[in-house]
Amino acid sequence: MTTRRHFLQGTAAAAVSTTLPQFAHAQAPGETMRIGLLTVKTGPLASGGIDMERALVMYLNERNNMLAGQKVQLFVADTAGVPATAKAKVQELVELNKVHVLMGPLAAFEALAIDDYIKANKIPTLSVAAAEDMTQRKPNPWFVRATSSSAQCSHVMADHCAKTLKFKRMVMIADDIAYGHEMNAGFQRVFEENGGKIVQKLFPPLTAPDYGSFLAQLKTNVDGIFLGFAGSNGFRFVRQFNEYGLRNKMTIVGGMTALDESVLRNMGDEALGIQTVCWYSAELANPVNAKFAPAFRKAFGYDPGYYAAGTYVSGAVLENAIAAVKGKFTDRDGLMAALRKTNIQTARGPVRFDSFGNVVGDVFVRQVERKDGRLVNSVVKTYPNVSQFWTYDEKQFLSSPVYTRDYPPAKNLES
Repeated sequence: MTTRRHFLQGTAAAAVSTTLPQFAHAQAPGETMRIGLLTVKTGPLASGGIDMERALVMYLNERNNMLAGQKVQLFVADTAGVPATAKAKVQELVELNKVHVLMGPLAAFEALAIDDYIKANKIPTLSVAAAEDMTQRKPNPWFVRATSSSAQCSHVMADHCAKTLKFKRMVMIADDIAYGHEMNAGFQRVFEENGGKIVQKLFPPLTAPDYGSFLAQLKTNVDGIFLGFAGSNGFRFVRQFNEYGLRNKMTIVGGMTALDESVLRNMGDEALGIQTVCWYSAELANPVNAKFAPAFRKAFGYDPGYYAAGTYVSGAVLENAIAAVKGKFTDRDGLMAALRKTNIQTARGPVRFDSFGNVVGDVFVRQVERKDGRLVNSVVKTYPNVSQFWTYDEKQFLSSPVYTRDYPPAKNLES
């Protein structure tokens, strides 16, 4: 059993029906707000999933388990990064634990797996997962995302590679999952529209035990390679990349989670100088992060990254919404409207949402450097107020298919 309550012992639950009777009721005086966190604590995505839990628990502990004057109880479920398990766990959280709000899940393919359930049962959800269409062509009205869509940051890195780094030819490699497909597709689109050529695309399985066969295939007559990995896979790839002597043949750049702080702590000099792009860095110099990052580092011995900041920022968004509805958290429609009207300062900087429930916020190009004996993602460039639609016309963007492994079609692949 992987669902549990913080601070109290949990109870077991069995499989439940796929159609949920509505639990709306008048809010009792002093009723505790129940939050369900869908995260990953086993498998290749576990490093990030554990950080999600740690940061949310920290946020609640800092407030004595109260949000906007309302007592809060947290239930945590380990999806193991498996869509079917994510579906079972969200049912358990809602139907057994009767949570009022969901946070998570971690992975795009998990979010897609629970999309219909969230909509059918009107569960306010603050997601870390980057699944594009949940805030695009098939928007979920019960879903907000304060992190980013899959391609929101890779659009930025493609622009940076083409215009600042002056790259002309690149290869891409990513986990063979929705997140990897969408992230790389957005990178390819912007890079090629700026005159670059993607000459090779590789998609190892999420659970690939070794990258040797993919490294042997890499084209080396390029300027750089874009990494679209999640969890610990970026760390594993970079280490093998160096072992194969490829570092002096091409420059590595990466997406949001390729060298996340959750794995950067396990790396050495092989990571120095690598640039990645994300909506967060532990090095951000804003008032909220100036407290959060050192406190997280003191508690756990390393810096917070994408996954930790994702739930910490979501906690702030939720707290703001509860205050806006004057503590009436069982008013689902009112709470959801308040979530979408968010406009606050957070650990990542300013957060506001577009009409689809996706964040519009700053995105940062970062470079791995050594500071005070540890590796950090130092900010080297800021792109302000980045939308999930990049610089494209919204209607035109949405009239095209969602980003996939094969869309947009590659124009310049070489055999």
